Amino acid sequence: MRPTPPPAATAGLPLWPLALLAGLLPLAAALGAWALSTAQGLIPACNPFVDGCVSVSRAARHDLPNHLFRALMLPAAALQALCWLLASRWLAGLLGLPGRYRLLAWLAPLGAAASVALVLYATFLGTEGAIYRWLRQYGTVVYFGGTCICLLIAGGGVQRAVRAGRLALARWAEQAMVALAVTLVTLGLVNALVAAFMGDELKGRMENVTEWWGALIFVLGFFALAVIWRRAGLVLELHARPRGGRGGA
Repeated sequence: MRPTPPPAATAGLPLWPLALLAGLLPLAAALGAWALSTAQGLIPACNPFVDGCVSVSRAARHDLPNHLFRALMLPAAALQALCWLLASRWLAGLLGLPGRYRLLAWLAPLGAAASVALVLYATFLGTEGAIYRWLRQYGTVVYFGGTCICLLIAGGGVQRAVRAGRLALARWAEQAMVALAVTLVTLGLVNALVAAFMGDELKGRMENVTEWWGALIFVLGFFALAVIWRRAGLVLELHARPRGGRGGA
C-alpha cells in the first residue's frame, strides 16, 4: 500500500506587526526629517503641531532629511497598500460579500491608489519644476483623501462585524478608525473656513498644522488597525504542500 502522506505543515504569522510598521515608518520619516532639518538650520525651530511654522514637505525637502524621508516613506507606502488589501479580505470573510457591505469592495483599490500617490509625493519631493510640483500636490491630495476614505470603510466594516457578533472588541477600538477619519474631515473643514475668512499668514500656518495633524491621524489609524488585528488574533497561515512520493505495495 502507498504510505500515508504527512499532514500539511502550517505556520501562522501575526498580522498586527505589519499594520504597526505601516504607521511607525511614516512617523519616523516625518519626525526624523523635521529633527534633522531643525538641527541643520534648514527650518526654524518650533513645534509644527502647534505653531504651523513649517509643512511636512518643507521639513523633508533638502539634503539628508530628504534622503531619510524617502528611504522610510517608500516602503511605508507598500506596507499600507498591503494592509488595506489584507483588511479588505479579512472583513469580507467576516461579513460576507457582496450583499452585506458593498463599500468594502472599494477598500483595496482605494488603498492601492493612495499608496501610489504617496510614492509619487515622496519620490518628487525636493525636485523643481511645474510638473514636479503638480505631481507632489496630486500625491498629497489623493493620499490624504484616499486614506481617509479607507479609514471610514475599514472602520465601518469593523463596527458591522462587532454588531454581528463576529468580532469582540472594546468600544474604543471598535470606533477608533471611524472617529479618526471624522476628526480628519473636521480638520479639513476648519482649514477651509480659515482659508476663506482669515489672512494669508494665518491660512498658511493653519494648512501646515492640518498637514501635521492629518499625518498623525493616519499613523494612529494604522496603530488602531494593529490593535484590532492583535485582539482578533489575526494570523496569516502558510501552508506547505507535501510532495507526492512513490510507494510500493
